[in-house]
Amino acid sequence: MWLATRNAKKGAELARILGASFHVRTIGELDARAPGKSRFEVVEDQPTFAGNARKKACETATYCRAVGVDEHDLVLADDSGLCVDALNGAPGVHSARYAGDDATDRDRIDKLLRELTGIPARARGARFVCSLCLV
Repeated sequence: MWLATRNAKKGAELARILGASFHVRTIGELDARAPGKSRFEVVEDQPTFAGNARKKACETATYCRAVGVDEHDLVLADDSGLCVDALNGAPGVHSARYAGDDATDRDRIDKLLRELTGIPARARGARFVCSLCLV
């Protein structure tokens, strides 16, 4: 199974969860096989977590086939983020880039807290959303 991420920690975590039933690898392992050694990226431009997960899974599967991965190998992708009720669901699908492309977790937290200024704690409901797509 290929995981649509270069994050080795995510790969190791999924491998631990699935156990010996699956050999989990990340697309970072495929970079050396890429034509012209270009780095494969998926633009996450869908309006929903499910849409982004589906797009990442499908485009990653196409990329895997192009660099010689067995056509029967599975590809798993995810998209996730924080949805804050008082902010009409923001940051939502933009969670990773909420405070800018190069922002740290601290930057994102600080921006979120600034935007919640004046909103009582009882009105700060939020949920973490994660969508998975397996192809």
